[in-house]
Amino acid sequence: MWDDVVVDVGNPDDIVAARQAGHHLARDLGFSLTDVTMIATAISEVARNITSYAGRGTVRVGVQDRDGRKALVVRAEDDGPGIANIERALEDGYSTGRGLGLGLPGARRLMDRLIVESTPGDGTVVEMWKWIPPNG
Repeated sequence: MWDDVVVDVGNPDDIVAARQAGHHLARDLGFSLTDVTMIATAISEVARNITSYAGRGTVRVGVQDRDGRKALVVRAEDDGPGIANIERALEDGYSTGRGLGLGLPGARRLMDRLIVESTPGDGTVVEMWKWIPPNG
């Protein structure tokens, strides 16, 4: 069984550490190189959002059951300002910051599922997952 890896995120080096944790787990689970890269990129996007908007937070990477199947699950949490309009934040090209607006929509495209829970003034939780391949 795989233990969850939790990375405290507060600066760009932590984004790299979170990305590497997801990369290693995905590789160990038998994901293709393409999927490993997509998972690591999606983790980079949500971790970068933590440093850009909340300042600090955590990224947890592990294996869990989702809809009766095993999945590599990434949970990014922060206590930042929250997202006022989640639907809008998931639109391509929309950004409240100086970014390109690729963060959440890009991560959603790279993973099998992405869920955002956020309350303005009370932080954000982004959970996303990719189904583990049958040989994993």
